[in-house]
Amino acid sequence: MSKEKKGIALAGSVIVDKIKEIKAYPESGQLTQISDIRQAVGGLVPNVGLDLKKICPELSVYALGKIGNDEEGAFVSNVLSEGGVDVSRLVKSSTKTSFTDVMSVSGGQRTFFAYPGACAEFGYEDIDFESLSVNIFHLGYFLLLEKIDRGDGLKILKKVSGLGIKTSIDLVSENSDRYSIVVPCLPYTDYLIINEIEAGKIAGMEPTDDNIEKIARRLKELGVREKVIIHKPEYAVSFSCEGFTRVNSYSLPEGYIKGSTGAGDAFCAGALTGIYQGLNDREILELGSACAVMALGTADATSGLKSETEIRKFCKQFKRR
Repeated sequence: MSKEKKGIALAGSVIVDKIKEIKAYPESGQLTQISDIRQAVGGLVPNVGLDLKKICPELSVYALGKIGNDEEGAFVSNVLSEGGVDVSRLVKSSTKTSFTDVMSVSGGQRTFFAYPGACAEFGYEDIDFESLSVNIFHLGYFLLLEKIDRGDGLKILKKVSGLGIKTSIDLVSENSDRYSIVVPCLPYTDYLIINEIEAGKIAGMEPTDDNIEKIARRLKELGVREKVIIHKPEYAVSFSCEGFTRVNSYSLPEGYIKGSTGAGDAFCAGALTGIYQGLNDREILELGSACAVMALGTADATSGLKSETEIRKFCKQFKRR
């Protein structure tokens, strides 16, 4: 990677979460009252983008995606801009901004109702490749974006690779047989950053502890050019020219975890920061897992993240498993 630092571009899902607090989820035909309503940004671009700017404030971060010309689009654009993320490459659509209605039972489970919206339209034609000047281009989430999954993801990765920019991707976890659509993209992917469920699905193996190294090696064989990075709650691993590396997660005290929302995105942001800084695989995994700890300490996706220095200092109080 060039020593000249140009930043990281994040392309893909841009979502608004509309969170409704309820006492209990009603049976069919019944009614329940909503006690509180709030909005938050969600999706790969806002979650990882805001995390990156908190971890490394001096890093240039660019948001690429599609939003509606509506209040929700203005909301997510303002939140990103206030967080220091460059939003000049967000494209506006006549379709409404993608959103998720989150029905949240106090102290219990959440139920999600997703509207695909403008995100489903995002694709190759929405990116100005001629002016794209970054070190890393991260695309996600595969299996959530209609045009990306139908072939635009592969076209984008090919084009970006041809520009000499390092590419990175991640996915969403779903119970399906659609993971095969990601395989053609791997030869145009420098960094694959996914969880163990997604890794196992692509490799066609059960994501057991005994299989995790085999899975990482298989994904590299399928074409990933530099690093396969797999994270799970207990540990994270990587496979690259440095060989196979495993770093255990932190052992956290009872009651510390307030929610797992955004922990995977926080890990991804930490890993991308480490890659950008030229750290070795062990250091990349250590930073990724430390960032995940910060996300686990809050109920939402991004407010727990701090600067890299603060994160490292905070995590010194914990031991690894």
